[in-house]
Order: sequence, then structure tokens, then C-alpha cells
Amino acid sequence: MSDVQTFLDRLAERTEARRQAHGQEPTWIAARRQAGAARFEALGFPDRRVEAWKYTDVRAIARGDFALTDSAEFSPASAAALTLPIAAHRLTFVDGVFSAALSDLGELPTGVAVLPLSQALAENHEAVGGPLGRLTGVEFSPFSALNTAFMEEGAVVRLAPGSVVEKPILLQFLSRANAQPVMSHPRVLIEAGARSQATVIEHHIGESEAANFTNLVDEVMLDRGAILTHYKLQEASLKDLHVASIHVEQGRDSRYTSFNLNLGGSLVRNDLVVDLNGKGAEANFNGLFFAQGRQHVDNHTLANHNAPLTFSNENYKGILDDRARGVFNGKVVVKRDSQKIEAHQSNANLLLSDRAEIDTKPELEIYADDVKCSHGATTGQLDEEAVFTLRTRGIDEQTARGLLTLAFAGEVMERVELEAVAERVELAVAGKLPERFNLSGLVEAAMSLHDD
Repeated sequence: MSDVQTFLDRLAERTEARRQAHGQEPTWIAARRQAGAARFEALGFPDRRVEAWKYTDVRAIARGDFALTDSAEFSPASAAALTLPIAAHRLTFVDGVFSAALSDLGELPTGVAVLPLSQALAENHEAVGGPLGRLTGVEFSPFSALNTAFMEEGAVVRLAPGSVVEKPILLQFLSRANAQPVMSHPRVLIEAGARSQATVIEHHIGESEAANFTNLVDEVMLDRGAILTHYKLQEASLKDLHVASIHVEQGRDSRYTSFNLNLGGSLVRNDLVVDLNGKGAEANFNGLFFAQGRQHVDNHTLANHNAPLTFSNENYKGILDDRARGVFNGKVVVKRDSQKIEAHQSNANLLLSDRAEIDTKPELEIYADDVKCSHGATTGQLDEEAVFTLRTRGIDEQTARGLLTLAFAGEVMERVELEAVAERVELAVAGKLPERFNLSGLVEAAMSLHDD
């Protein structure tokens, strides 16, 4: 039996179970599922002969025997220990299944809706049918096609024009240590009306022995003047497999800020595509990936400047230890007649081990002549003189290396405005530092050593 056929058989079983439980689906949903399945069957899983996947081997996914689950049981105490300590409107999913018991939306502002995809489809599937799949269709990748075929659950966030959400919206995805590994294909749809403003946090985390497969698709649509800050904090088990496709469409004068923070997962692939379609649109990509052991983290980004007077700025940093491998492929495309745009891209990497590896490829593709564009990539190791300097101040070697590593990440982390998110990242990157140290002061000193 082929790897593809195993997934198609799971899909057939799921489709029949859904039909028996709920009857026939709306025609448009069934048609999109069929299109996703057909496209996935035609493409199969990508191998390393495909340029976009030449550094990433997905056989761990293709050869996995993943079940589907309808259970959202999870210990409230265990969930509380994993949940970000932050006041937020929270939706929780357990192995892709919505958990009402672990969710707490509180009181949302007028004109703001946050609900599970299953509820949105049940209440008014026509309203969801238009935007769902418009940005990330089955042609984007085999994994987006697979997500469309299995699409059942996820989150829908709608912001009415002019609405402002003061507290973050937290979409929490928990992964359990199941007897048999499971797969989930969550779909997230965010529609931000004109001049609306919100912060959305996606938090992917789970039990330490979880060995599941998550295949995520996000579609984000920003109308004129909308402002969205989007955190994706991925700290899954070191046995979990995680693939994510995020596609953003920006209208005139909108601003999208992404924080893509990857700390966990055995095999991780992130695709982020932003279409700047209106004058004055601005996109900011902030990325940090930290990998150790044999982790593999692959980030592909694409900024399409489809309109004049648009701006993008990208800063991704990778920290790799042991035998970990990182991939960064960032591309900026300036379309014809998209004059007076500005696009900057930077990828810096820190290797903490001689066996760690990074493959980096920043790209510019420009079809206009009045633009300001820059890109660059660097790879290096910790400065031993800086380690020595910190040790002369009474700091042990392990702590000195932790501080310098954290200082390397500082350019990205200083932009993180949510303390709970920053603390999770700092603990993973620098390790547990002795409480007797003035962390902020030492990190500032370490950053100055980096600058020197």
C-alpha cells in the first residue's frame, strides 16, 4: 500500500462516519474535499527532488500510521500547566478537536466573533464558504490539499469594521501522548474588517511524549486600515510533526505583524505567504527558531508586493545545537508597476555545535525600477572572547553561553510585546538561568559584546 493510499483510506473512513452521523454535507464542502483529495492523490508527498522541499525529508509523515480522533478529553490541571499565563479570549483544541471545557472566550467586544469552525459551518456555512480556501487552495502544496480534504475543525475570527479587541485572542492547540499517534488538520480563518485591530496568538504545545502530526492552514484577510499582530508559538513535543501554511492578504494601509517562534517539534515546516495588494500596506516578519537534538525546522516565506508604495521587513534568526538542521528560504517578489516599494530581509544564524547545519537562501525578484530592497544572510558561532569576558565578571561558562545565545535572539525578542510569550522563548533559548543574576542587565551587556 502506498503512503498516499493510507491517508486516502483514512479519509474514506472519516467521510463515511461523518455521513452516518450527520447526513450529507453541503455540496460546496463535499466538492472541496473531493478536490483536495484528488489533488493530494495526484501530487503525493513531496520528495527532495522538488525544489521547495530539497532540504526537508517528509518520510516521517508519509510513512506514519496516524489515526483520527473525536475525543477532546484532557486533564484541566495538565491544560492549565501548558496554557500561557495571559488574560485572553481563549479557544482550545485537543488533537484538533474543539474543547468547550478548556475554552474561555469571556465577553467579546461588539462586532467581534471567535468560534470553532464546526460551529461556524453549522450556523451559517454559506458565510464561511466564500473566504474559506480563497487564499490557500488545493494547488498551493500537497499538505494544503490534504488539509482541505480532511477539513472539519479550526477557528474562525471575524472583526467588524472599526472594532478593537483589547485582550489577545488565544487559539490553543494541545497534543496528547496517545497510544496510537493521531493527525489533525486545523483550519484557521481570520477576517479583519476595515480599521479593526487585534492580536491573535496561536499556541501549539502538548505532552512531552506526544508523537502526533498537525497539518495547519491559516487564511488571514485584512481590509483597508486593519491592524493585526499574529503570534505563532510552536513548542510541541520533540516527537511531534508540524506543517503549517499561512497565507495573508492585505488591503490598502493595513499592517500585519508576524511573530513565528519555533521551539519544539521533531520535523517542522512553516510556509508564510503575504500578498500586499493595496497602497500603504505594511508587513513585518519576525522569526526565531531554536532547535537541538535532531530537530529539523524549515521556514519558507514569501512577500508579494503587488501594489506600489508597500513595505515589508523580515528578520529571522536561527539557533541550532547538537545535530539540528535549519532551513530558511525567504523570497521577496516586486511585481511590475509596483513602484516606490521598500523591502528588507535578513536571516542570521547561530550554530552552537559543529554538527548543526543551516541552509539559507534569501531571494529578491524585482520587476520594477523605483524600489529600495535589501537582503542578506549570516552564519556563525558564539564569540569565545565574549564568553571569556562574561566569565571574568563571575559568570560560569554555561550561564555565559546561555546569555550570549539569548542576546543573539534579542533583536527579535525585543519586539515581542507579550511578556508570557517572551518568557517561554527565553527559557527555551537560554535555559534556566540562576535567579541571582540581573537578567535584563546581563543580556544588555551580552548584546553589547555581540555588537562589538
